Amino acid sequence: MFRNVLMATTALFLANAAYAQDTTVREVAVTADITAISNAEAASFWSNTASDLQNAIVARLVDRTAEDGVRISVDIDELSLANSFQNQLGLEDAVMVGMVNVSSETDNTKFDTYELTVTALTAQAFAVDGTVLEGAFTDTPEYYAALIAAFADGVVTRLK
Repeated sequence: MFRNVLMATTALFLANAAYAQDTTVREVAVTADITAISNAEAASFWSNTASDLQNAIVARLVDRTAEDGVRISVDIDELSLANSFQNQLGLEDAVMVGMVNVSSETDNTKFDTYELTVTALTAQAFAVDGTVLEGAFTDTPEYYAALIAAFADGVVTRLK
């Protein structure tokens, strides 16, 4: 009896796994206005923030596109790149905050809205050769790239 129940349960899980599909995406739109910039260090990256984040998200979804997929829109609310001295003193932090909205015209179960926050502590910066940057200034291009990558990972991971 137990063996039959176990086999039936296993078959049910395998059947569900066969029907489970990743959410497909139709469009990704990212906006960031100048009011999102919190400090001078971030201002040097501001003009590319929206396109950099959009490209990072799309790169992670290249195998999950479809005409009837969801639309992902991101509105960057804050971008701050503190240097390590400010970070250690707790004066400022390297952070990216944005509102993410997922919507679908064809599937009423594919709706989600949330605020996503990524900090220098959660985003690991890497040098060009792939080594981890330790003790580096958090207002460097590497930390900016790490914030973008971590934010894009957060968006893609939360797709249902």
